[in-house]
Amino acid sequence: MSELAQENGFSGEGENLGHVVKPGELDLSHKVILYLDDITVSFDGFKALNKLSLEIDAGELRCIIGPNGAGKTTMMDVITGKTRPDEGTAFFGQSIDLTRMTEPEIAHAGIGRKFQKPTIFDQHSVFENLELAMKEDKRVWRSLFVTLDSAAGDRIAAMLERIGLADQADRPAGLLSHGQKQWLEIGMLLMQEPKLLLLDEPVAGMTDDETERTAELFLTLAGEHSLVVVEHDMAFIRQLGGKVTVLHEGSVLAEGPLDMLQSDPRVIEVYLGR
Repeated sequence: MSELAQENGFSGEGENLGHVVKPGELDLSHKVILYLDDITVSFDGFKALNKLSLEIDAGELRCIIGPNGAGKTTMMDVITGKTRPDEGTAFFGQSIDLTRMTEPEIAHAGIGRKFQKPTIFDQHSVFENLELAMKEDKRVWRSLFVTLDSAAGDRIAAMLERIGLADQADRPAGLLSHGQKQWLEIGMLLMQEPKLLLLDEPVAGMTDDETERTAELFLTLAGEHSLVVVEHDMAFIRQLGGKVTVLHEGSVLAEGPLDMLQSDPRVIEVYLGR
């Protein structure tokens, strides 16, 4: 445990593995929902992450940029438990030690991850996809035959409005446009009530209109959820505003508003100038 971690109130005594962490148990007294300190990950001698330190505040919308190989995907793999760090500390809230938890435990604790390619049930309707996402029992056929109560139906209806798919509720998900499929998957994640969302290149392949609508959606989610968005589309990042973190060679190279970073010679050299 580093001095920085101790100064920020992290005890280093994470939740017991035998205890199932619930989102409501998050300690956000320091207003930090995600805390990475000196995270190092090596693959065959190559340091994918090199003493990476990062803090995300509760309700924050943070964009992460950087060249290929900068460590963006590995960082998300560490946060979600897919990759174990060789060194360093990773906390969700003040006391949930992510390095001691499995991927399902981390997801249950309140961290949702969206990959670049949407993963939805093409043959089922948009409504059914959202219904399946909220079911405790993930076996498709059993879930579809469980009676949906009125409260759950209201939740799905509200989510359809939020993601802009209310008029597509009965349509097979496989017939949606690329952007609509992305919104549906985001809605499916939100049905699981995550506190932190990790979003990998969410607007790749979208039309300009879909990109703009996605930015509007993310801005409505910030505050209620914390969002970490890995993206290359500078126009989209500008729409989102807020702090941007630049990764390079597995470490944080710079942080700040996009306008400041675009005039930073180091950022221009390693990324924006390409």
